[in-house]
Amino acid sequence: MIQNNMTETFFTELELELRKGTSKKGHPFRYFTLATIGQGNIARLRTVVLRRVSEDFKLIFYTDRRSKKIEHIKENSKVSLLFYHPKQLLQLKIEGKAEIISDSEALQKYWSGVQPTSRKDYTTSNAPGTPISNPDTVEYLEDKNYFTIIEVTLSKIEYLKLKRPNHLRILFSKGDGDWDGEFLVP
Repeated sequence: MIQNNMTETFFTELELELRKGTSKKGHPFRYFTLATIGQGNIARLRTVVLRRVSEDFKLIFYTDRRSKKIEHIKENSKVSLLFYHPKQLLQLKIEGKAEIISDSEALQKYWSGVQPTSRKDYTTSNAPGTPISNPDTVEYLEDKNYFTIIEVTLSKIEYLKLKRPNHLRILFSKGDGDWDGEFLVP
């Protein structure tokens, strides 16, 4: 999978840490920052939850299909992701292409795995970001949801580990199905 054997260990580490983010309670990679470019070419940042890392190394998160991030992804599917592990002093900056999954079978499969207490996040009567007079007045739908899956195909990963005597920085780029890693000046 990695063309440069000197960087393979670090790629294996980052992949393992990302996978742990979906399964290990309290792992710092569970939550990450997603950046999209919205109208006016302004970067928009928000924290989302890493739900799954697929076998072919795509990152998956959920959202409400009425959210602004959906509009942004439709306009420009290129996204950036930022992960930080404070105990390991490890930062991952990731670039990729986001795809809105609309296959009803896949949506139903993932929806069935959403905890009942979390389902309300996708069933508000009004779209996320709609002004309201009081947080206690949010209304929820009984028989409808706006649950959507976003799948990010990765193209670049920048690995940065802060350590002594020297920080370690590696750029991983995906070529013809394989990843290539090169060391960078930290």
